[in-house]
Amino acid sequence: MRALTFHGRRDVRVDTVPDPVIQQPDDVIVQVTSSGLCGSDLHLYEVLTPFLEEGDVLGHEPMGVVAETGPGVTELSVGDRVVIPFNVNCGNCWTCDQGLQSQCETTQNREMGTGASLFGYTKLYGQVPGGQAEYLRVPFGNSLPIKVPSGPPDDRFVYLSDVMPTAYQAVQYADTPADGTLVVLGLGPIGDMCTRLARHLGVRQVIGIDRVPERLQRAEARGTTTIDLAQGDREVRAAVHALTQGRGADAVIDAVGMEAHGSPVAAAGQKLASVLPSAVGQKMMQTAGSDRTAALLLAIELVRRGGTISLSGVYGGAATPLPLLTLFDKQIQLRMGQANVWRWIPDLLPLLDDDDPLGVEGFATHRVPLEQAPDAYRMFQEKKDGAVKVLFIPEPTAGV
Repeated sequence: MRALTFHGRRDVRVDTVPDPVIQQPDDVIVQVTSSGLCGSDLHLYEVLTPFLEEGDVLGHEPMGVVAETGPGVTELSVGDRVVIPFNVNCGNCWTCDQGLQSQCETTQNREMGTGASLFGYTKLYGQVPGGQAEYLRVPFGNSLPIKVPSGPPDDRFVYLSDVMPTAYQAVQYADTPADGTLVVLGLGPIGDMCTRLARHLGVRQVIGIDRVPERLQRAEARGTTTIDLAQGDREVRAAVHALTQGRGADAVIDAVGMEAHGSPVAAAGQKLASVLPSAVGQKMMQTAGSDRTAALLLAIELVRRGGTISLSGVYGGAATPLPLLTLFDKQIQLRMGQANVWRWIPDLLPLLDDDDPLGVEGFATHRVPLEQAPDAYRMFQEKKDGAVKVLFIPEPTAGV
């Protein structure tokens, strides 16, 4: 099959690799029909390269059609249409029962000290082959795949894999009062979806902040108040205070994470780690790595005293400094974590009806053949051509 594989920093290629096969009785093989390009994929492209090996298959936002089932699969049949959550979880352990599927005790990576395995996401999270490919092996076939109806286009459902549950969890963790103000930092796919969900759930005032004109315009078109970060942090703070009676936002979602603009020292450290030999780079990231924290620091400034910061943007530096005195003094609540996809699916599925209240069927800005994925990665990282959400469309060359 054809699949997008890692070959080094800023070097991904579409290669021919072996087809996946059934390994456990409850495995299924899915023929991928759509697979999203996520901001987290850019962390692999640039920052987390020490934890990747050449040939690793990337991607964690797939959906498709069941092509083969193991002998222990009872809940799915060949031909069923499914979305695959990005976290690999059994659905039956203690943490899964608590709605903490991203901490699944069955797939936790204890040697690395991390939570549940993730599709297409480095040694840190199990090194499980990803879904930017023609086919994908999916374990836990009776509990992990999300079965969806045939008929509507993939765009109706594909965001259940990551974008929608990640954004929904961020909004839930923010816990903004209905008559309050929510600020969303970063209007990429997750931030954009956060603004849509927050407005749909009835938050009175939603403010989106970004520096990319097309992203600001896209959010404005759906009724979000926007502020251009390019005008400077001081002006952004003044604008938020003017909209909140000088108090600050009740809640702030940081949908940017470790690759924020405005942190040159941390950026230099990330680049150094990414070009060092893998073992050395891994050690540096695990013990001395520091993130670009401009977005998080801005969130701390913009939230009101006693407010909440919700982190959906990924941070990975083990030595990232935090202004604990300010956090303590302002009595800020801080919530974060990988999305627990299945926890939120019952809430999200009703939003995917024909009325399309969140605009999911027009959410993608680009649909490209899988063969063009390397160009799409570059375009997305450089924020060119109005790229907000890219979907890869594989064109299978052979069956499994």
